[in-house]
Parts: sequence; structure tokens; C-alpha cells
Amino acid sequence: MSWPAGYGRRVLAEIDSTNAEAARLAGTLAGPEWICALRQTAGRGRRGRAWANPEGNFAATLVTMPREAPQLVALRSFVASLALFDAFSAATGRVDGLALKWPNDVLLNGGKVAGILLESLGQRRGVAHLAIGIGVNLVAAPGADEVEPGALRPVSLLSETGVHVEPEAFLELLASAYAEHEARFVTYGFAPLREAWLARAARLGEVITARTGTAEITGTFETVDAGGNLVLKSSAGRQAIAAADVFF
Repeated sequence: MSWPAGYGRRVLAEIDSTNAEAARLAGTLAGPEWICALRQTAGRGRRGRAWANPEGNFAATLVTMPREAPQLVALRSFVASLALFDAFSAATGRVDGLALKWPNDVLLNGGKVAGILLESLGQRRGVAHLAIGIGVNLVAAPGADEVEPGALRPVSLLSETGVHVEPEAFLELLASAYAEHEARFVTYGFAPLREAWLARAARLGEVITARTGTAEITGTFETVDAGGNLVLKSSAGRQAIAAADVFF
């Protein structure tokens, strides 16, 4: 597996948060760059939640300089999700048990094995820099008491498959897969990525619950639309949801 052309790589022994380091470095970078920490002391997940990162797990952030409008930039969560799916497949030689959970999680045997956090690092006629933070439970997962009530159980790649992958080796797999999906996104737009994502989607066609900041909506997961929104068919009709936490 070769490192993708045009992407920088920075591996740090320890850092507070790779997304925080991305914010500090973004203005100095000449091109997209992966920042990987072998130990992260203050990792963050979605909505400001803490992200545990014991030694041996994976924590990295890709800093990019997107050119699209902000609503298109946000679709890179799907690019990252597909890249993670492919990296897991390459590491284990299998795809069974893997699924993608809207909006930003990867599941393994029904448990959460990886999460994605997108952060805009500046506004100059759009998003100046985008930080795509990725955390993967390679060797260890938090206990059930460390996640919010109703959340999926955390799992690790090692516990579920018996496969041990070092963080730097996983970075190479992920960076290569990401570069391929990014090139497809830039060349052909979201449509082919949407199709690929839906083919790997968890609970498609089933009843799920989406919790936004102001409402809880339960309905059948019909699709993800052309804007990346979750589409549910509920008693109130068909609804497109831009941002929510999903439970099932």
C-alpha cells in the first residue's frame, strides 16, 4: 500500500486533540495533510462529547482546503465513511459485519467501531479549511457506562475480528482509500458516493429514531437524499433531516 500523492503526513507521539492541532496548523499547510496522534489526551466527538483514545487506538485528522460551497463540503463525511469501510475491509479481508450509520459512524457486528467529526476551520467566501477528525477503536473500546444512554455499544476491531492493526498501518490504508473516494467525489459529484453509501447503510428500510436539538422523529429510514439528508417516513409524512443523532 503506497501513500497517496499530494497528501502530507504528520505522525505525533502525543497531542491533546488532532482536530485542535489541525486548527493550529491549518494556515501553515500548503496542501491536504493527515495529522495522526499515537496518543490523544483530549479527544472530542460530535456535539462536544469526549472521545476516549487509549494507546493503540487510532486518532487522526485530515486537513483539506475545499473549494465547494459549504453544503457540498459537508458531504465529505460520506467520503470519509466510505474510506473507513474500505480501510477496515483491507485490514481484515472481509466486509461482513461492517455497516455505515448516518451521519458519521462505522459499525462492526452492530457496535460502533469508528466515528467522524467534521469541523470548519475558517470562513473566507466559504470554508477555508475543513478538518475531518476520525477516531477508531483498533484495540480497545469504552465500556457501556462511558457512553450516553441508548447509544450503540462500543466495540473494537481487535475484539470483534481478532485482527490487530497498528495506528500507522491503518493510517496508510485509510489515506489511500480516502484519496480514491475524494477523487471520485470531485470528478463525478455526490451521486456515485451516495449510491455506494446506501449499499452499505445500517438499518435502511427499517424503523429508526432521529433526535435533533428540538425534536425526536421515529420513522422508516427510506434513503439519504442528494443533499446528504436523512429521509424518514413517519406518521407526519416524509421528512428530510439535516442533522441528528440516530438511535435504533
